[in-house]
Amino acid sequence: MADSASIPPGSQSEIDTTRAHTARIWNYWLGGRDNYAIDCEVGDQIRQFHPDIGNYARADRLFLGRAVRYLAGEAGIRQFLDIGTGLPTVDNTHEVAQRVAPESRIVYVDNDPLVLVHARALLTSTPEGATDYIDADMHDPDKILAEAARTLDFTQPVAVTMLGVVIFISDDGEAYGIVRRFLDALPSGSYLVLSHTITSPTMPDVDAAVAFWNEHGTPKLTQRTPEQVLRFFDGLELLEPGVVSCSRWRQEATPWGEPDEVAMFGGIGRKP
Repeated sequence: MADSASIPPGSQSEIDTTRAHTARIWNYWLGGRDNYAIDCEVGDQIRQFHPDIGNYARADRLFLGRAVRYLAGEAGIRQFLDIGTGLPTVDNTHEVAQRVAPESRIVYVDNDPLVLVHARALLTSTPEGATDYIDADMHDPDKILAEAARTLDFTQPVAVTMLGVVIFISDDGEAYGIVRRFLDALPSGSYLVLSHTITSPTMPDVDAAVAFWNEHGTPKLTQRTPEQVLRFFDGLELLEPGVVSCSRWRQEATPWGEPDEVAMFGGIGRKP
């Protein structure tokens, strides 16, 4: 559980330990310790609605690892803009990318004060590469792009990762517009990696879990259909297998067959 004594003055007042927060619940489901009693309590209650909900957090994290390994390896990407970073855990973006290409440069973006407290864990880097952290809201892409330019060269391809973050933008037009603003700033050969909680008639328990979360947690979540998630990739060359369950995006073969589908869908698109 998070130790409030480690939180520097000025940040403490910004962290509400009486209300569950999505980043801390995600951390709890992943087995981390950067969470509070209220996060564990609400996380467990959500699991009562949907016992497999913790698998979504793991599937999303593993999807990130596979995506970054592909981009740093086969695609040759050396720059990453990770928007909505969340609390540091194992195999953060820079760790995965720099294992493949030590010269990779990574900029993390989040506006959660608890993530800011732990940002030092995201600022380790190989000598050949670089990492940076921006305390900013994704609703202000111009600020993010301006500050990221300290570390990234926007004349060269960049991979933007937005995993489980546009679910916090309720207005569809605003959500698509923000993603498009980031893409418009990138040169040809850049990539978008995006995942999103879906709503589907085949997964009614997910809708119930999200409804419970929106009543008891913060910030509020907005589900979208797989077709609506696909729209975020308009104008991009969508990599196979398209927008699918994160658990099934280029999943490594196992003796147990295809993994179960989860209500977190994701994909990767390349800017022509």
